[in-house]
Amino acid sequence: MIGLLLLNLGTPAAPTIPAVRRYLRQFLSDPRVIDIPAPARAALLNLVILPRRPTTSAAQYRTIWDPDRGSPLLFHSLDLRDGVQRHLGDGWRVELGMRYGDPSIPDAMTALHAAKVSRVVVLPLFPQYAASSTGSALEVVYGHAAVAWNTPPLAVVPPFYDDPEFLDAFAARGRAVLAENQADHILFSFHGLPERHLQKSDDTGAHCLCSDDCCDRMVAANRNCYRAQCVHTAHEIAARLSLEPKNWTITFQSRLGRTPWIQPFTDVVIPKLADEGARRLVIFCPSFVADCLETLEEIGVRAQNQFREAGGTEVVLVPSLNSEPAWVKAVCNLALRAAYPQSEAA
Repeated sequence: MIGLLLLNLGTPAAPTIPAVRRYLRQFLSDPRVIDIPAPARAALLNLVILPRRPTTSAAQYRTIWDPDRGSPLLFHSLDLRDGVQRHLGDGWRVELGMRYGDPSIPDAMTALHAAKVSRVVVLPLFPQYAASSTGSALEVVYGHAAVAWNTPPLAVVPPFYDDPEFLDAFAARGRAVLAENQADHILFSFHGLPERHLQKSDDTGAHCLCSDDCCDRMVAANRNCYRAQCVHTAHEIAARLSLEPKNWTITFQSRLGRTPWIQPFTDVVIPKLADEGARRLVIFCPSFVADCLETLEEIGVRAQNQFREAGGTEVVLVPSLNSEPAWVKAVCNLALRAAYPQSEAA
């Protein structure tokens, strides 16, 4: 039996201030997320973020929390796990591990060990690579595997920002939305990162953010660049939908703090588009494969309100891939290629 470990970021256990505070403490204590010296990180977290942010975040989570199923990120990820398990069959054991919160990565790996899998395929559910997401989750996987007496063989699925099935699935989601909504403009809104994270990923030290077009094509120097991978994803989805370049824009959301983050910012572009006469926006969020706080609340609620206050009429969010059949099949094929690299996936 082969194990498949699906990795995602995580979610609070409940939309309450104490639960959100516990989640944020674990998340923002990660040195790959806030990559500053430990004393400064602790001061920022305990003196600035945790006294105030849990109240705001808990209120935001309550707007998207399902009364029966709870956190959308969690139940969509569990539905994906179950769909992949059904598709792959009895020769596989599929588990979900969250970097922060439950089900945890160590618990998922313990379950795979108990199932006596012969090896483990690890699939981070982050299309584009970032040290703060993919890198952090893999660090936990490697650390947990290293302490086992019988260290399991691991095969890691690389970032799939350019995988045709992933791109086709997202384009199909968008095609259905665009068929029902006459969009004045389309945004591809990705999660943001501090600029220094990108620069630290540039092994050459001479490419990242050194020119206006540094992300326009994939080269050796930016092969690990999150922004370049986002740009590639957006261009590929736009090409599949035959979008005119003037009709769509790449933006970045969810910035935190005062240090420079990658631009342009979603919350800056949205009112500008309204000022220019756009009345209906369609927004893709292709750095998220499951709907979550950043898609449902930040875009579906906050961006909607911001656009209307600026004179726009409607923001239409393209649903994420969640557990759509095409995405289930794509995940299975990513896993199969990692498990059997010398043969074609079914």
